[in-house]
Amino acid sequence: MTTNRGALEVPYTGGEKESLHASLQRHRDAVLWKLEGLDDEQLRRPMTPSGTSLLGLVKHLASVEYGWFCSTFGRAVEPFWFDPFAGEDMSAGQGETTAQIVDFYARARTAADRTITELSPDELGKSWDGKTVSLRWVLIRMVEETARHAGHMDIVRELIDGREGDHRPG
Repeated sequence: MTTNRGALEVPYTGGEKESLHASLQRHRDAVLWKLEGLDDEQLRRPMTPSGTSLLGLVKHLASVEYGWFCSTFGRAVEPFWFDPFAGEDMSAGQGETTAQIVDFYARARTAADRTITELSPDELGKSWDGKTVSLRWVLIRMVEETARHAGHMDIVRELIDGREGDHRPG
């Protein structure tokens, strides 16, 4: 279901997992929309003193989708070519292409969606820091994470070319 602005809506009377998954998907779509129409230099351009760039945020979100949804529940994770624990997931390296990072995000989302579809919200897993967490908790965590970084991307995109909005217009 879409709104008149083109964004996916969270079902008004949907089930818990369906609603959380739709909310996550809504923010994932906003993340990708923020990349549209920009060239490689603009996507990589650090826009804050800490080096935040649009492409770096996408790379980070891909690594945390794999971490929370796949590693936590003992599912396959593709080998990373970078070390997320050393902060290498927050920027696009010289040899990394835009397509490589966007495709990495697509594969992470697909793997995460498989986990979400196949497990119940009460399914338990072990996080990277040794905590036992439920799929429900991970869904909430990733809605928060993705929404937070989509908000960062709103600001970065506006600084680059003035384009505003939280979701693609309808």
